[in-house]
Amino acid sequence: MKVLLWHGYLLGGTGSNVYTRALARAWSRLGHDVVVFCQDPHPERFDLGAATVVRPDLRGRPLPVFVLDRYEDLDARYLQELSWPERREFIERNAAAVLEHLPADFLLANHVLLGAPVGAAVGMPFGVKAHGSELEFSIRGNEPLADWAHESLDEARAVYAGSEHIRRVLEEVVGPGEYLRRVHVVPPGVDVEALRPRPRDEALAALLEEARRDPPNPGNARERLPDEGNAARLEAHLAGEGPTVVYVGKLSREKGVELFLEAVGRLGVRAVVVGFGPERATLQARAGPTVLFTGPLEHRHLGPLWALADVSVTPSVFPEAFGMVAAEAAACGSPPLVARHSGLAEIAEALEEEYPPHLRPLTSFATGDADDLVRKLEALLSLSPAERATIAEAARRTAERRFAWERIAERLLSL
Repeated sequence: MKVLLWHGYLLGGTGSNVYTRALARAWSRLGHDVVVFCQDPHPERFDLGAATVVRPDLRGRPLPVFVLDRYEDLDARYLQELSWPERREFIERNAAAVLEHLPADFLLANHVLLGAPVGAAVGMPFGVKAHGSELEFSIRGNEPLADWAHESLDEARAVYAGSEHIRRVLEEVVGPGEYLRRVHVVPPGVDVEALRPRPRDEALAALLEEARRDPPNPGNARERLPDEGNAARLEAHLAGEGPTVVYVGKLSREKGVELFLEAVGRLGVRAVVVGFGPERATLQARAGPTVLFTGPLEHRHLGPLWALADVSVTPSVFPEAFGMVAAEAAACGSPPLVARHSGLAEIAEALEEEYPPHLRPLTSFATGDADDLVRKLEALLSLSPAERATIAEAARRTAERRFAWERIAERLLSL
């Protein structure tokens, strides 16, 4: 099949970006002819299989976003703050780029807005992937945008939600309608071949080798690149046999990183914080001596890092569409510990089906509750070697059975 995958943003960093490149790679591996439409200026940095990348021309025009980040060569502005002519021009430019690659068998557009309007403008049957950020940060409470989303989704052949939580949010924010009959809950996927358990020595050697390959980043001036000198810093930080706890995600208030730092500080446990974002300087100033910040890392680093992690914590205090990093950590045999809400609760429930009954409470903690996070972390780190091996294997099984990318990619096409 010829598959078109529209995504208005980059291919690295945040959830929908990672989703897009992983899905393109999975479809390509399945033998499909894949074309990705995105705004990443350096797609060669990512493994997209044999997919072709097209960058629609936005020169001199704003990029509509839901969370304001810095972009290398684009003027990012909140979707809700753009004028209707600016939104329409964005849609026309992107639809024109897609039209140049017709005919095709399938078009999937990311984000309710502006993915569904782009799909509708192309004029072929299309599906829409709702990611959640557009719903929570731009559409919620904005009646004109909600009405536009509703009108656009009515034209979609299928609508995909990564969790039951997002399906509920979609109905709540956009409102009831015929489109809800075409909503399918399909979780994001995990590359279970690249992300896998490894012996500690092998994982550490692989992590350090990947860190040595990182491009220069003097003074860590480029926040979307790994920190300068990570190889030496990681080697020193991870020396010895003590347990390691890892956080991977955006360094922003809604992600609950302060809670994570409080918990590992109280336990005095070694921790690694991976990511970039507006709160990095504040968080790093508050972190204790047992915490290492690395800046953002790619999957080539994260696979071995998660294999080294005794626990991987996802402490978000804001609703999450799914919990991609928790599922990926599970694939590496690192037991996830997630805040029990929204899409993260669905990750915990999936893990509980594989865990022995007496260990099921250790999949999650009460949202925003530092005391409960400390208790659960302490319990996980106190498990016997046999119990730790049991839940590591159970976490891996969960990823293989529920979230393997090839299964997810085939299901999206079948629906």
